[in-house]
Amino acid sequence: MSELCPCGSGRDYSACCGPVIAGKSKAQTAEALMRSRYTAYAKCAVDHILKSCVADDGIDPEGTKQWSEKADWKGLQIIRTEKGGAADTEGVVEFIASYVMDGLKDEHHETAKFIKKDGSWLYESGDVKTATVVRASPKVGRNERCPCGSGKKYKQCCGK
Repeated sequence: MSELCPCGSGRDYSACCGPVIAGKSKAQTAEALMRSRYTAYAKCAVDHILKSCVADDGIDPEGTKQWSEKADWKGLQIIRTEKGGAADTEGVVEFIASYVMDGLKDEHHETAKFIKKDGSWLYESGDVKTATVVRASPKVGRNERCPCGSGKKYKQCCGK
């Protein structure tokens, strides 16, 4: 059974990011590597995330794994690309990765820098833009019924 790739390309996973994540093929562009990295987060393929970096300085493998597993990944939006083509040695991809974690909608907005080293694209660094976190569901008032179904007011139940 075919499965659409989480990266949003509209292609089948096995013909899009799957072979890159599995190490069977190389990303041909910086954007292709970015898409495979997003898909690796969505599929908890942390090894690909770590292997696709220039250096592992400051990368927390356990924290990366927890973020990958805990988030409900909602989509990837490519804002812009600069260079990063098959013939280039460097490129920039600005993107927004949307997800829900702990009941809060969030967006990871980053301008990522990539380099091609020995024929392979690698993530070099990124500038993250901060965003306001928005609740995924409406806020429960103190005097409203608790959403857990206990029948009690929120302030007397889960709101304590």
